[in-house]
Amino acid sequence: MFSKFKAAGFDYLIVGLGNPGMQYENTRHNAGFMAVDALIGDLGIQLKKHKFEAEYSDAQIGKSRVIIAKPQTFMNNSGSAISAISKFYKIPFNRIIVLFDDISLPVGNIRIRRKGSAGGHNGIKDIIELMGTEDIMRIKIGVGERPNSDYDLKDWVLGKMPKEDMEPFSSACKNAAEAVKEIINRGIDSAMNKYSK
Repeated sequence: MFSKFKAAGFDYLIVGLGNPGMQYENTRHNAGFMAVDALIGDLGIQLKKHKFEAEYSDAQIGKSRVIIAKPQTFMNNSGSAISAISKFYKIPFNRIIVLFDDISLPVGNIRIRRKGSAGGHNGIKDIIELMGTEDIMRIKIGVGERPNSDYDLKDWVLGKMPKEDMEPFSSACKNAAEAVKEIINRGIDSAMNKYSK
C-alpha cells in the first residue's frame, strides 16, 4: 500500500515566475516563464491544466515525477498558486524549485541557491510569507541592473529585453532549465558547480 501511494505522488514542484498576458512577453520580469517554456519544450509537453491560479502539468525528469507550473496571478501574488499546488500534491517546501529574474546579475548569468531571503523581489517575498519559510530552492536569472538609480525599478523589470541582449538572455533561460534537471538528477551542489556564475 505504501509503495503504491509513493508511486502516485510527486517528487518536485518547479515554478517559473512572471506576469500573464501578451504585453509582458520577453520582459525582464518574465524570465521565470521563459525558463519554464524552455524546460517544457525540451520535455515535449504543454501546461494544459488550469487550476490553483496556475497553468501546470506533470512530467518525468529522470526518475522523478514533477509538476511544472506558471502562476497566472501577477508576480506580486505568486505565493498563492505555489502554496495551493504544494499543499494539494503534498510536495514539501524543500522540494520546490522557483525560477525568476534577478537585477543584481548580469544578463546571461544564472545563480542557484538552496535558500535565502527575498532580496527585494516581491514575487519571492510573497512566496516566503505564504509558505512560512526561506528554505526554498531558487534559480535566479540575470536581467542586468538599471542604468542608474533614478531609473524606475518597475519600468526596468517590466521593460522588454533589448535585441542585443536577447541571445544571452535566452541562453540563460535555457541554462536555468538545464539546471532544474541537474538539481533533480544529481543534486543542487552539482547544479551550483555547473551553472552558477
